[in-house]
Amino acid sequence: MHHARQSVGGAALDSPTRLGFPLRVAAIDVGSNAFRFIAAEFHAPDRYAELSGERVPVRLGHSAFLTGELSAAAIEKTVEGFCRFRREIDRLGIDHVRAVATSAVRESRNGADLVRRVEDEAGITIRLISGTEEARLVWTAARSRIDFGDAKWMLVDLGGGSVEVSLADRSGIMWSESHRMGSVRLLNELTGADDAPAHFANLLAEYAASLRIPHASKHWTPVELIATGGNIEALARLAGRSRSDGVPEITRAQLGAAIEEFSRLSYSQRIGRLGLREDRADVILPAAIVYDRVAELAGADRILVPGVGVKEGALLDLVDELTSGAGLGRLERIVHEGALTLGRRYLFDEDHGRHVASLAVSLFDQLADLHRLDPPDRRILLAGALLHDIGQHISYARHHKHSLYLILHSEIPGIAPDELPLVALVARYHRRAEPREGHYLYRDMTAADRARVEKLAALLRIADSLDREHLQRVQSVEARLHEDRLELRLERNGSVLLEQWALRKKGKLFARLFGLEPYVTFDLERSLQPSPHFAPGSDSGDEPPQAV
Repeated sequence: MHHARQSVGGAALDSPTRLGFPLRVAAIDVGSNAFRFIAAEFHAPDRYAELSGERVPVRLGHSAFLTGELSAAAIEKTVEGFCRFRREIDRLGIDHVRAVATSAVRESRNGADLVRRVEDEAGITIRLISGTEEARLVWTAARSRIDFGDAKWMLVDLGGGSVEVSLADRSGIMWSESHRMGSVRLLNELTGADDAPAHFANLLAEYAASLRIPHASKHWTPVELIATGGNIEALARLAGRSRSDGVPEITRAQLGAAIEEFSRLSYSQRIGRLGLREDRADVILPAAIVYDRVAELAGADRILVPGVGVKEGALLDLVDELTSGAGLGRLERIVHEGALTLGRRYLFDEDHGRHVASLAVSLFDQLADLHRLDPPDRRILLAGALLHDIGQHISYARHHKHSLYLILHSEIPGIAPDELPLVALVARYHRRAEPREGHYLYRDMTAADRARVEKLAALLRIADSLDREHLQRVQSVEARLHEDRLELRLERNGSVLLEQWALRKKGKLFARLFGLEPYVTFDLERSLQPSPHFAPGSDSGDEPPQAV
């Protein structure tokens, strides 16, 4: 017999060696309107001095959004810029660099060519990040400049290709959504209808009016609006003021006046009279109108402009990873936060999702010698367990299939695009039919990935059965392996009659895969003896028993 005791939640896996302070790092944000470089020396996790910085005005999004491909000229300029950054990184003695690319590279058919050339010629790896990951990095950066206190906040980050809107507090993002309404994209799509600035502004306003913040936002009332991006920083310099804490702000009235002025001025007049850069003068009007629309939806009278964004978020993220010594555990925290954000968008039962995930991960750790899965599978199980019931937002009937669809067409920070189908299938198989040859997604997977899905789904089914009533009565689980059975020794608070019934139904996949029949016993010091009706080997039937 083998057993290992572990409380709900599981233990963190082994972590890499931590680095200390001072620490020099660099970050690069490859946006749709420009790419930006920053190098800094950190003396504490959130305290650093900037050593070097540069903004390169290469509009990758222009051709990407019109033709679906990055232009050859834009690729050349980007590679040249990265080679220059490489020389600066080497001069400063920096060993750790984080480079991220957003919508223009992510959406283009030849984005991989740019990533490969930068890797070959500059020795820098570019990560393609989702809109959800952008929002998380922006939150990380904004929290370093603004005291969130106990309040709820709305964050809006507008780039050249997209706008990310989030609801957050100091502990993390509660809801986030990305819209394809960036300043360069709007300029490309709407320019040409009329050359008159005022007409263009009206067209922009009508287009921006289609931006909606879904129903989930009604559950929180943000007291402030935080905006990031080069355009809002320019607007705050032109029309805003600084607060006592040094953070610039611009009121909606000031923003409205700026929109009126930009609408009267031509492109050349914005450069000559207002001193705007050439690559800012054309996109600042679309950006201002989008920011105004978000402020209207948020009911905010003013906008705080912390002057940080994706590149600072990437910088802080990298330092946290290097100094916390929790590479894998930290990645799981990111997955956990991202999955919760997605679940909240669909108004899921958060207590149930969290508890089932904790039980599932605990079983994963205790049964490692049995299932022989790898550490990345732990993240996949964590996400699938947290989100297994989100399909109920559509309908309870067939909600396992609805969960698959919602997960597959979403983004979860810390989950790679090729891992998302695994998460979706693990969630889908938390109930009803076991995996079959002809099932959607499953049929297209390799034998190895099918085995991963089956094993993770088997663990999730057991964990979900142990919270059948969504009351979190099972407080912890201890797994003990016997010759032909898996004993699950529970600490509980109250009757778990329905949980025992559910386990007899949902434990069949585990029994088929591992040749071990799951059954329940109890911690006698905390619980009552199990009901004889559910003694191992008895037949409970298909209907839930009546409580006595």
